[in-house]
Amino acid sequence: MTTGSAVAVQDIRFARSADGVGIAYAVHGNGPPLLMDKSWLSHLQFDWQSPIWRHYLVELGKIMTVIRYDERGYGLSDRNVSDHSLEARVADLEAVADDAGVDRFAMLAMAQGGPVAIEYAARHPERLTRLIFYGSFAGDQLATSPEDVELYEAMGAMIRAGWSRPTSEFRRVFTSMMIPGGTEEQMRWIDDLQRMAVDAETAMHARSHRLVTDSSARLSELKLPTLVLHSRGDRAQPYQRGRDLAARIPGARLVTLESINHIVLADEPAWPVFLDEVTQFLAPDRATAVPAATDDVTSMLSPRELDVLRLAAEGHANDAIAAELVLSVRTVERHLQNVYAKLGLQGRNARTAAVARLLARA
Repeated sequence: MTTGSAVAVQDIRFARSADGVGIAYAVHGNGPPLLMDKSWLSHLQFDWQSPIWRHYLVELGKIMTVIRYDERGYGLSDRNVSDHSLEARVADLEAVADDAGVDRFAMLAMAQGGPVAIEYAARHPERLTRLIFYGSFAGDQLATSPEDVELYEAMGAMIRAGWSRPTSEFRRVFTSMMIPGGTEEQMRWIDDLQRMAVDAETAMHARSHRLVTDSSARLSELKLPTLVLHSRGDRAQPYQRGRDLAARIPGARLVTLESINHIVLADEPAWPVFLDEVTQFLAPDRATAVPAATDDVTSMLSPRELDVLRLAAEGHANDAIAAELVLSVRTVERHLQNVYAKLGLQGRNARTAAVARLLARA
């Protein structure tokens, strides 16, 4: 299933998590893979044309193949899910990465995606090339002061009472925390996204799980290039949280964005700063992904893609390749799709042509 636009097309797919929950994810752009562990408030189709996220998707898609997904219970992923634990959410990320057929990739973790990204990076360091945190944190545990407890309970009451209402008075409170510098059009879009992305019951249930999720103990284990970007005036996730991430991850670099918005908007001076920092940080991935000026298939494909193509060249069907490499058939199909894209092949004869290219180098 695809969704068109004037500048790009996104391909919406579905992965199956370890507990059977269906996770919707989308792929667009060109270049080495960048997996976005996006914030919980998302809807793959609605975000695609939004005045909040569109500039991120367009610009990142020009330099990377962007993979992003809706969390369990949200957007196009399976609804009515009860398990929103860290373990389940890490399994969702694992399922998306495997189903997309990417062996190694950069990851961009936003907001509540931080603890999940940290845990994944600690478990699978061989899968990641580099890591970016944006407006994120390691844990969202509730402070013990009476004022913080009172605020937490008040916000919960607003979710229960106003999340599903057709008018947006209650949801506007959350919107104003995320983009206080937004226009009325942009604020209305966030108002609508909240109701479209998730129902009130799931929002409350997931919120209670996130409250006890903390991956801080894993930070010292992260040994890969890391960039932390955070708005100085962020009201949804205070700046101190980004600073703490950068301070506790070995070698991490902190970039302060001069903005009051949790999500930097396209017309802010902070936006080109964000884009330039991310582009430069991802440049090594892009450089190593550029194939040599030759028709050498082995220099253009990942080791796993080569394994799949070599077995295809031996005449194995996809189910036999999956059994040989201990993969799902769906993952084998994704690897082959990646092979065809890298070799510039398409259509019914793409497999035959890819095999011929490989055998020509033998």
